[in-house]
Amino acid sequence: MTPTLSSTALPIAWYALDPLWQADETAIQQGLPHTQLAPAWQMLLLGDGSPTRHLQLLTGEPTEVDVIDMSAIGMDLDAAPALIEKVPGPRTRRQVWLRTGSGQRLAYATSWWESSHVDDYLQNRTLPVWASLARLRTELYRDVRGVYYGNSSDLALAFGEPGAFWGRHYLFWHRGQPLTLIYEVFSPYLQRYLGPTAFKIGN
Repeated sequence: MTPTLSSTALPIAWYALDPLWQADETAIQQGLPHTQLAPAWQMLLLGDGSPTRHLQLLTGEPTEVDVIDMSAIGMDLDAAPALIEKVPGPRTRRQVWLRTGSGQRLAYATSWWESSHVDDYLQNRTLPVWASLARLRTELYRDVRGVYYGNSSDLALAFGEPGAFWGRHYLFWHRGQPLTLIYEVFSPYLQRYLGPTAFKIGN
């Protein structure tokens, strides 16, 4: 059974990694040496495809969502990546677990939305963001801006897996305007499908 975080830990904050290493936009565009990060993991982390769809294809199960937080944060920057300023305020923060239909947690995601429009795009809040937007036929561009390798004791407890963990953040653009900022962290459980990350700091 997947461990759960204590109720006192939610929804006070969101779960950012304490980075041991991170990549800038140049590395994201060029890709990393395969001796530093395995190609399958690069496709998941650096690609602009839907992680919800990728997870479903990897596991053979539908990707489902457990919403753990919907908080109005106003104009607070919320210790989020600096790109949060691209999302008009006041804002709403949403936190979810992405899991298989059988209950295995695969990823954690936080997203920040303009509060006045969040209900327009997340009409069914139990669906993954991509599924919600696909139902609306929303044309999107996923702009990956940061990739991280780091630790989080909260996520280690929640995933039931020791760190370190891989994460990233990106903007969704719609009609030339930023729609939402998303921060994702993936469980090492995915090595069962993608193989070892082969990550080495300093290569």
